[in-house]
Amino acid sequence: MRQRKMFAMRLRSVRSTLLLSTLLACLACLASLLACVAPPSLYAQEEGSRRHGRKYKAPPDLTHIEVYVIKQATGKPVANAAVVFRATRLGKDDGNLEMKTDPDGKAAIDVIERGSNVQVQVIANGLATFAESYQVDEPSREIHIELVRPQKQVSAYEDNAGKESERKPGVQEPRTPPKPKPAPPATLQPGPKPDPNGQTPAPQPTNPPAPQP
Repeated sequence: MRQRKMFAMRLRSVRSTLLLSTLLACLACLASLLACVAPPSLYAQEEGSRRHGRKYKAPPDLTHIEVYVIKQATGKPVANAAVVFRATRLGKDDGNLEMKTDPDGKAAIDVIERGSNVQVQVIANGLATFAESYQVDEPSREIHIELVRPQKQVSAYEDNAGKESERKPGVQEPRTPPKPKPAPPATLQPGPKPDPNGQTPAPQPTNPPAPQP
């Protein structure tokens, strides 16, 4: 009798062990099935996000430009000069930017796309304005500018090439000729006195003054 009870207990433990192992095997199979089914849906979501999301656009290549401004007469740097950059690329205006030169006469910029056409204009007090266009296709570019004194205006009647301006730099009013003084008002000359007898004497002829030798 005792052996039967022990055999029944062993049979129950074996059954519970088999049931537990079967349950674990079923869970493992279910997990593997979910792993096989889940990736396509995830891939579909990722593909949809790629299709409807913002596309990545690489930043354009930029050119580092350094401008050095000096005086042609002395070779000294020009500080606090206004340097205006105006860039165009493929017929499109990319805008303009103004900078000031440092005490060494240098102005640097790093925002112009490579392959652009850049117009550089330099404005300084007491010196002639400079303007020139440059094609920048390299990663870095140095531009050396020499400013001269203001020159005379171009004339078709006189050769003013290389002549300095006669007007001093700065804001000046145009020269206007002085206005003529008004003539003094005419004064009335007294007429001949009447004769006591009531007769008006005839006017006496006046001889012109004799020419002086």
